[in-house]
Amino acid sequence: MWSSLNEWLWQDRFWLPPNNSWAVLEDRDGLVYAHPQDMLAALPLALALVAMRFTFERLVGLPLSRWLGVWDQARRPVKPNATLEKHFLIEGWRPKEPQMAVLAAQCGLTLRQTQRWFRRRRNQERPCLTKKFCEASWRFVFYLCSFLGGLSVLYHESWLWRPATCWDNYPNQPLKPALYCWYLLELSFYISLLITLPFDIRRKDFKEQVAHHLVTITLITFSYSANLLRIGSLVLLLHDSTDYLLEACKMFNYAHQRRVCNCLFIVFSLVFFYTRLVLYPTQILYTTYYESIASSSPFFGYYFFNSLLTLLQLLHIFWSCLILRMIHSFTKKGQMEKDIRSDVEESDSSEGEAAQERPQLKNGAAPTDGPRSRAAMRLANGHMSAK
Repeated sequence: MWSSLNEWLWQDRFWLPPNNSWAVLEDRDGLVYAHPQDMLAALPLALALVAMRFTFERLVGLPLSRWLGVWDQARRPVKPNATLEKHFLIEGWRPKEPQMAVLAAQCGLTLRQTQRWFRRRRNQERPCLTKKFCEASWRFVFYLCSFLGGLSVLYHESWLWRPATCWDNYPNQPLKPALYCWYLLELSFYISLLITLPFDIRRKDFKEQVAHHLVTITLITFSYSANLLRIGSLVLLLHDSTDYLLEACKMFNYAHQRRVCNCLFIVFSLVFFYTRLVLYPTQILYTTYYESIASSSPFFGYYFFNSLLTLLQLLHIFWSCLILRMIHSFTKKGQMEKDIRSDVEESDSSEGEAAQERPQLKNGAAPTDGPRSRAAMRLANGHMSAK
């Protein structure tokens, strides 16, 4: 059964243009071609990258965060409460006010004490600033090295400057060792991101991130197996050109280096919009949709590959909307406050409680708290002399 399924899956008509077979991609005359089984080496390499990442974060990322002045905010401990803890773990982090009132009655607490307990408990689950910095520093180093490495591999290749040449003599295109190593490293990295996903910081675009990683892994694997390495390498290089800027922006944001962060954010936004919303559809999608079938008819791999590239473009549009929201906030307030995908540390008193705790003004009576009222009382009692 397995052999039948394997034979059906690797039919020529699924992976290669019409009138081509796997025999065309057999190694011969000193020429080496891409073979699907080559990608199996990405699995042990992905595990090695996971180990390398944790070592890097501990030996490089953490000391670097201390050197840049990144410190975790002190969090007040939560008093043990079995009833509230059970609700927090099973029912959810944010109970509604009627539910909160019931829990307060069950535990013999006031509503305000119960609200404060849930806020402190939520803060305990949020990742600390140094963890965010270490994660961003590892990705910055990898994306930067990957971009520079990919640029060095493709700089002298004709298809970097003229994407239409990706289809010259396709699929009879030999594999270059440098391109194979870079491709393998990229695939291993995205597999390692999936492996460490349960331990990484969970942001609001978590589902979109998972979809992006899965689409990227599928694209890399399929493009290698179908010998679409030329166009696949352009997609990888285009994405790496902005990713390291985003991670650098995060690092300086966590280090409270506002001016550097703001400048990097502007540069990142310009590069992101140009590469993802201009270059990607006009150069990558155009050549895969039209120029790829200029000398052959469409086949299954053509539709499958273009579907994945289109899905990737939809994710680009989604993240562009998030960036535009951040730019809107940036223009209004003059600085980039935070990544809108991340949760914010909550204070012990919410806005609602603060309003309750502030005294209400009745019949023109002045509030009895605050620096101005205390100064007036001391002056009335003769504690301050006139100047």
